[in-house]
Amino acid sequence: MPVQEKDTPGEVTRLLLKWRSGDEDAFDQLMRIVDGELRRRAHQYLRHERDGLMMQTTALIDDVWVRLAPAAQVDWQDRVHFYAVAAEMMRRILVDEARKRNSQKRGGGWTRVSFEESTAMTVELDLDLLALDEALEWLKQRSPRMSRVVVLRFFGGLTIKETAGVLNISAEMVRGDWERAKLWLSRKLSGEEDGAG
Repeated sequence: MPVQEKDTPGEVTRLLLKWRSGDEDAFDQLMRIVDGELRRRAHQYLRHERDGLMMQTTALIDDVWVRLAPAAQVDWQDRVHFYAVAAEMMRRILVDEARKRNSQKRGGGWTRVSFEESTAMTVELDLDLLALDEALEWLKQRSPRMSRVVVLRFFGGLTIKETAGVLNISAEMVRGDWERAKLWLSRKLSGEEDGAG
């Protein structure tokens, strides 16, 4: 594997623009530059999950690259925009995987096990991720911007400042949205129907 090149804002933006104009070598260079950062962000997210993790960091990032490859014509703005798109892809991949595994739990491809064996299995991640996705959809209906803040911060690992740049709002607005969203989602996930109290 080639040595990881430096992930600098100007270089990433330059490569995104070259890729968009049809330069396939630019995509390969982009991969070398941002792959390490994508892996770091994915690993940071995944390490907070419980045992029984449905995906490894490598598999998640490989899926992100597969989905990004045909996205050359996206109107890429800059490095932060790229990471925001990658964060949304990570979220979708994880939710799709959770749904797939959840459907298998209902009998598709599973074998019968004893109660003792089943208590040793961890399936909470599937349920948590699906519940989080449902709560994010609920939040999106009430505040699309707040929902985007959560996706960018939680799944993408973007800082307050980077999130503000992607959404074109102030860092103070992001900070407020982030705090309110955590409260609303916490209430929603704990069973309070409206989440807002």
